[in-house]
Amino acid sequence: MGLTIAKTDQGSPEIFNSLQGEGPTTGMPVTFIRLSRCNLACRWCDTAYTWRFKGDPRPHKDNIAFDRENNQITLDIAKVAKLILDLKPKRLVFTGGEPLLQANKLVELIKNLPKIDIEIETNGTIEPPSNLEKEIIQFNVSPKLAHSGNQQKIAMIPKALATYAKNPRAFFKFVLETPNDIDEVLSVCQRYRIDPQRVFLMAEGTDSEILRERQGWIVTICQLHNFRMSDRLHIHLFGDKRGT
Repeated sequence: MGLTIAKTDQGSPEIFNSLQGEGPTTGMPVTFIRLSRCNLACRWCDTAYTWRFKGDPRPHKDNIAFDRENNQITLDIAKVAKLILDLKPKRLVFTGGEPLLQANKLVELIKNLPKIDIEIETNGTIEPPSNLEKEIIQFNVSPKLAHSGNQQKIAMIPKALATYAKNPRAFFKFVLETPNDIDEVLSVCQRYRIDPQRVFLMAEGTDSEILRERQGWIVTICQLHNFRMSDRLHIHLFGDKRGT
């Protein structure tokens, strides 16, 4: 079996060049590969087409059940490597879904690529195997708070979070829906002794208007707790679209 990847609206594998829209490398030219499948189900997820297929009972605000065949493709590793190399990547980002569900396949893919800086965007529930961890220059860890709709016993895995907290290449991004969500963020940061300068607060939202509205109070919270704020640059530039 190969690597299972999301599809664009045109039906091609979702492998594309863009600018990183979130976190510490915001604005940097990168090549994205969006992996399909996720072990969590955020009710506001903006990539639900990677996991909420027909027959999946997990709730989502849009209540759309996607056809798996039209939204997911499995390709052999050599084919995926060629698609990536054709884009002449300057930096590669594994995103999802949850990429670490396919960790061993990612190790195999990396062996087929020249040396390049690689980021992984993860929900922080799965520890990377050592043969993958050593290849990653940056982990963008986004633990899901209670407002995501996930049961916290499956969204907050202590052993995994402790591993990321000890890794200086891991940065934490918390999605906020209301100002009250900061209490949960502070609890996580205190429990795992996460340096505030490795913490980003990001507004939940898929349009510029709601992002700007929520960023108004996120600024104050960041100033109060010495956290950093992450925008969603791709939303402002391209809207909520696949392949951007």
